[in-house]
Amino acid sequence: MLVYLAQNTPTGPEFGKASPLGLLVILILLAGTVLLVRSMNKHLKGLPETFEPEHPEPDQKADEGTEPGAIEPDPGDGTPKAPKTD
Repeated sequence: MLVYLAQNTPTGPEFGKASPLGLLVILILLAGTVLLVRSMNKHLKGLPETFEPEHPEPDQKADEGTEPGAIEPDPGDGTPKAPKTD
């Protein structure tokens, strides 16, 4: 089988030539990649340095290891509310 494949090597005027359509596809893919990278860089420049809140005091209760919804908001008179129990 290998001898048969070795004897039938492609030769002729069309061997080794690429289609111009292949070059067009590669150029379109490269242009798309360049445009995507530029767009991504613009979006990344618009992001803040850190996502830490500037004033974390209002979120402090929720960030202390409690379950979501376990602490009810203060009624405003200074007395803390008891946690919910199911």
